[in-house]
Amino acid sequence: MGEYLPHHARAAAVVRYRDRRRGTICTERIPAERGLRWLYETRLGRWLGMPLFGLRWASVLAGWWQRSRWSRWQIEPFVRRYGVSLEEAERPAAGYPSFNAFFTRRLRPEARPFARDGSVLCAPADGRVLIFPSLAEAAAFPVKGARVSAQALLAGSSIGMPAGPLAAAIVRLAPADYHRFHFCDGGTADTPQRVPGTLHSVNPIALQSRPELLATNQRAVTAVHTDHFGLIVYIEVGAFAVGSIVQTFMPGRVDRGQEKGYFQFGGSSVVLLLASDTVVFDEDLVGDAAAGLEVQVHAGEQIGRRSDA
Repeated sequence: MGEYLPHHARAAAVVRYRDRRRGTICTERIPAERGLRWLYETRLGRWLGMPLFGLRWASVLAGWWQRSRWSRWQIEPFVRRYGVSLEEAERPAAGYPSFNAFFTRRLRPEARPFARDGSVLCAPADGRVLIFPSLAEAAAFPVKGARVSAQALLAGSSIGMPAGPLAAAIVRLAPADYHRFHFCDGGTADTPQRVPGTLHSVNPIALQSRPELLATNQRAVTAVHTDHFGLIVYIEVGAFAVGSIVQTFMPGRVDRGQEKGYFQFGGSSVVLLLASDTVVFDEDLVGDAAAGLEVQVHAGEQIGRRSDA
């Protein structure tokens, strides 16, 4: 067996976040945590398992299983273990033909309302958010032990960054989250650009060992010329078992709250890049991000306001 890293290194990978609605600090329950720790925190896992884990065939195989009818038995245990709210889903648990169908479930239309006030910047997805109010163009910003720059995230696409100092919001979707993502404002969306890459986990346990993963995993990059916040660049980051990042919108005019796409099975992240002079992020999110603490938000929830509002 490989030897674990020293205790202080493992402690840094404990995944804690603030539940914004309840105001409580929570410890995230991580599916297959022991396996992830073996892969990313042991010498043998990093030498032998991790290179294989990141290959596309491993994700394709996992994705095939999750799309098969035999995977249906996973749904109810998953719902119980992670406290998934079925009241929000379009169908009961028994109505999904596979675990992946449940994982990519749509919610009832009223479950994720988006603010009609154009001065409000809404979260694009359910997940744990980190806010970065102002970044120099080439600055690397920390994400749970990782350091990644906007330039690295956009590498491999022809999409440029918003002019001037940048702001960023990173929403990390845990496996139990609703896995469809939405437009945070109305506007005109260009054709998404796919950036090939690996499909490693983007859980903080993995990022602790491989800080470059957000910029080397498979990504989709879209320029959205919004009505109220100027250019917002969307970057969807794939992860293990996410065989594809599925875009469900058509390029052209889009509406606030409209579905943009979804992730197939696996944990994933949505990154928003925009000009820092267009938005003032909510104080609680800024304070928690400064302390390195992620905050649980839901699609449509306010995360900031237009700077002149």
